[in-house]
Amino acid sequence: MIRWEHREDGIVVLTLDDPVQGTNTMNARYTAAMLSTMERLESERASITGVVVTSAKDGFLAGADLKDLTFAVSATHNGEAAGTEAVAAGAFRVVEEMKGLLRRLERLGKPVVAALNGTALGGGLELALACHHRIAVDRPDVRFGLPEVTLGLLPGAGGTVRVTRMLGVQDALMNVLLQGQRMRPTQAKQAGLVDDLVATRDDLLPRAIEWIKANPGAATQPWDRSGYKMPGGRPKDPSLAMMLPAFPANLRKQLKGAHYPAPHAIMCAAVEGAAVDIDTALRIESRWFASLVGTPVQRNMTQAFFFDLGHLNRGGSRPADIEKSVATRVGVVGAGMMGAGIAYACARVGLDVVLVDVSMEAAERGRTYSRKLLDKAVARGHSTADKRNAHLARITPANNLAALAGCDVVIEAVFEDLALKRETFATVATIVGPDVLLASNTSSLPISSIAEAVPDPTGFVGLHFFSPVDKMPLVEIVRGRRTGDVALARGYDLVRQIDKTPIVVNDSRGFFTSRVFGTYVMEGIALLGEGVPAASVEQAALQAGYPVGPLAVTDEVTLTLGRRVRIEARKAGIEMPIHPGEVVLDRMIDEFGRGGKSSGKGFYDYPGDGSAKRLWPGLADAFGSVAPPRIDIHEMKERMLFAEALESVRCLDEGVLTGTADANIGSIFGIGFPAWTGGVLQFVETYPGGVAGFVARARELAARYGTRFTPPASLVARAEATSSPRSR
Repeated sequence: MIRWEHREDGIVVLTLDDPVQGTNTMNARYTAAMLSTMERLESERASITGVVVTSAKDGFLAGADLKDLTFAVSATHNGEAAGTEAVAAGAFRVVEEMKGLLRRLERLGKPVVAALNGTALGGGLELALACHHRIAVDRPDVRFGLPEVTLGLLPGAGGTVRVTRMLGVQDALMNVLLQGQRMRPTQAKQAGLVDDLVATRDDLLPRAIEWIKANPGAATQPWDRSGYKMPGGRPKDPSLAMMLPAFPANLRKQLKGAHYPAPHAIMCAAVEGAAVDIDTALRIESRWFASLVGTPVQRNMTQAFFFDLGHLNRGGSRPADIEKSVATRVGVVGAGMMGAGIAYACARVGLDVVLVDVSMEAAERGRTYSRKLLDKAVARGHSTADKRNAHLARITPANNLAALAGCDVVIEAVFEDLALKRETFATVATIVGPDVLLASNTSSLPISSIAEAVPDPTGFVGLHFFSPVDKMPLVEIVRGRRTGDVALARGYDLVRQIDKTPIVVNDSRGFFTSRVFGTYVMEGIALLGEGVPAASVEQAALQAGYPVGPLAVTDEVTLTLGRRVRIEARKAGIEMPIHPGEVVLDRMIDEFGRGGKSSGKGFYDYPGDGSAKRLWPGLADAFGSVAPPRIDIHEMKERMLFAEALESVRCLDEGVLTGTADANIGSIFGIGFPAWTGGVLQFVETYPGGVAGFVARARELAARYGTRFTPPASLVARAEATSSPRSR
């Protein structure tokens, strides 16, 4: 697991290389190897002049293996699952063992350099932070960070404590620990997590050796030296003490009332640890870590962001036994916001892009979209002018579809009009070869119908990107009725190549994300129609954990879009039960002339003077009642959550969804389903009382608000099976 090379100059090179897995993780093999390595380093200390820690894999160290952690902390007694106290004790024991080894490494008395040849997240970065110097390869695919907060955890192998001592309490919390960002090398260097960057992997070891020889006395961490002062001060210092009371208030504002225990635990561990010595701080960190392990939110978030996300990114929904494809040249038709965003995402990873629109002016405008994003990155120190220029040089604007000749993939991103899309692809098919992957970026139009415009629909797939493309990590891959496995696999490979997460769904009305998202906004709008104050509707959604309230997000996509989609669906013969929210939408559009943000007025007013939007005062007169209904906020939250979860189960029953991981990650990344739930289907599974409890609650909501809350037969059958005496 850890190869040992003792060079003639006294420098020991430790190379992480798990013999079983393709990546290095902090698993049982790592712990055992690290223990024996530390014992050898300490016994041979006199002959050692320095240590370099690196990796033989593409990545440095992926962090803790959460399967191992789950097993380690889930002790059993007489076959019974461990209780809360036993789980916490197990978690405390595991992280104390891990960080004890890292503490021995940083106190070895010899300079230790982390030569980061690839990605180091979580425990991998914590190992690097225990070294005295960090050098990283500046590659676009490399990431550094402490993303534990996104798993419902905190960095428990010393990361919380060391980052706080390196950066100070405020910067550590705001810039690293509470965000859980996965930073590119230049960002990590700017943040202070990495000390130096090199261009290639071959430059790493020479630079590390050079640093050790130039800094033979740099064998202690700043916090172990006499006279160490924490950046920004300690909690008792006046400069920081005055700011501390605002920290919890700002955190509550950031979380908007939603229940996420990990950020609070991180803040407590950082602040409390900053007030004491390093070893006591590490013990405090362990106790806060242990308090999170095994909680419902932690289990849900770990399931979603470690297991489900990992499954998809490793190709879990990709057709098997098809050779991996690598695109080099991508054509994008339509240089509006979506097309421009797709072009940016492709060029960012080194792909050549042909960006086509009806005029050179429009195509150039699409390229300017990338320039603006890149200029911001340069201004913030996250990129360089040379990288910006190279990125832009990869995007070629054009005003003729003939420019698509020679592309491996063509992605259409024109207006949501079926006839226009079919016409576009009919022309594209005469220009590009039969082996080119054809893809449509549509959020609702049937992929199978668009594919009829090309000679071979087996090579056609839907690639539904989300706006803004540069920020949204998900792509919904839609398989049409005749889409072949090769095309599906190629679409999957392209999505991974541009560093996004793919989910796979089958062709249907609204696919998965648009269809399920519609139930959320319509339930919020229905609440408004029942007389619930608009501010209460929005607040209930935010407290449930949604990033944006249903009224605000409807304004963003326009009120007319939802109506147009349901009208077209009903014209096509698709059965769509009348939703009570439809009456509200129709009145907003027809009676009050309010179409959404783009028209300057929707559920919110958008002042032209640049001041913040505000709820339209007329909502109270239009939809309020003399005696507002007595619906508590918990029930309001559950109506929105259940609406999406029930529709997701229907998608699973109908074969629209191909797996639970696709549903959970698609719902969180694509449509903002609250992350604490672990996703729409995880929410069903872990509702109090399990599936039976979910079904019972759905029936209560159906009795009060209508058949849209009636649980599907598949759920009822599962509930009955788990409730039967034989299943107990």
